[in-house]
Amino acid sequence: MVIILGSVIIIQWVFFLAVRHKWLRELDRLTGYLMRVQDSRRLPPPEDCGEGRIGILESEIYKLIVQMKEQTDISAREREYLAKMMSDIAHQLKTPLTSIGIMSDLLQSAGIPDEKRIRYAANIERQADRMTWFVKSLLTLSRLDANMIHLKKERVNLKELFETVTEPFQIMAELKEIELEIRIHEEIWLECDRDWTAEAFSNIVKNSLEHTKPGGKVEITGEKNNFSLNVYIQDDGTGIAPEDLGHIFERFYKGKDASENSVGIGLALSKQLIMLQNGIITVKSKPGEGTQFHVKFQLGTG
Repeated sequence: MVIILGSVIIIQWVFFLAVRHKWLRELDRLTGYLMRVQDSRRLPPPEDCGEGRIGILESEIYKLIVQMKEQTDISAREREYLAKMMSDIAHQLKTPLTSIGIMSDLLQSAGIPDEKRIRYAANIERQADRMTWFVKSLLTLSRLDANMIHLKKERVNLKELFETVTEPFQIMAELKEIELEIRIHEEIWLECDRDWTAEAFSNIVKNSLEHTKPGGKVEITGEKNNFSLNVYIQDDGTGIAPEDLGHIFERFYKGKDASENSVGIGLALSKQLIMLQNGIITVKSKPGEGTQFHVKFQLGTG
């Protein structure tokens, strides 16, 4: 009996030592993996996870490290984007500020003719207006990103909306001898936020006019069916280069044919405002043949 009891104790002790040795081996492997993670710039894959609690722990640690790495990568991209945006903003403000500084110095010069004084003052006003529009657009984009703009829905007559949109550009069109035509039936209505939709279309019309040569034409048409309302803004201007076409709705993007006063946020703002109202915007263009913007609002989908 004593011999049997002693044998059982010895077997249990051997089993305990074997299990303990296995646990220590697993812990050593886990410790080694954590050290590789700490020393490596790239996330090393875990070794073949064993069974039991150590294996589960190693698997969970790997998942946690992957999540932390993803968050770190996202933060790095956000910091890079913010740095680029700040650089773009500084660049966009530098030009008008420099111009205002030069004109202000010239205005203080003695013996300036009244004609030049008036021209310099007008230039300062234009540059100030440009900065005001830029800052206002940036604030709008920031509010859109933060979901702070609440669009209201109202029944808006599409033709009247575009008459309002194009009114500020009539003088610009006349000076360039551009025909600005609205071809929209009087009975087409759209459920939208009147002011923000006008803002979106205003940027598109402005872009078309800026890229249309004197004597050209910008035509706005609209049509409605059971499924969608479609607006086409067509010009016969300089067109957009193929390499720029896929980027024109990106913030601060300026193609090689961009106008001198372009800051690259008007079309980005338009796209966001249109998308928030169940719409999409696309563009087709050929260099030297003109550009067509197509805005499509889905109907009856909420």
